[in-house]
Amino acid sequence: MALMITDECINCDVCEPECPNDAIYPGVEIYEINPDLCTECVGHFETSQCVEVCPVDCIPLHPDWQESKDELMTKYKRLTGND
Repeated sequence: MALMITDECINCDVCEPECPNDAIYPGVEIYEINPDLCTECVGHFETSQCVEVCPVDCIPLHPDWQESKDELMTKYKRLTGND
């Protein structure tokens, strides 16, 4: 699954630089996550870095974007060119 940022976001700016895939960007009102780029940090880290640094716990799994760990690893390989 990709992650998403809920409207509980306080725009603290700590998540965006932590994303290794540049999937997090400033939205109209809060930060947003591009699910096409989000791998939940699979391939980069053991845990999702944005979730680790978020002070308000507003980054859950996206309920409409379900992917297995294998699918996330395939996406990681496609995005990074690592085979």
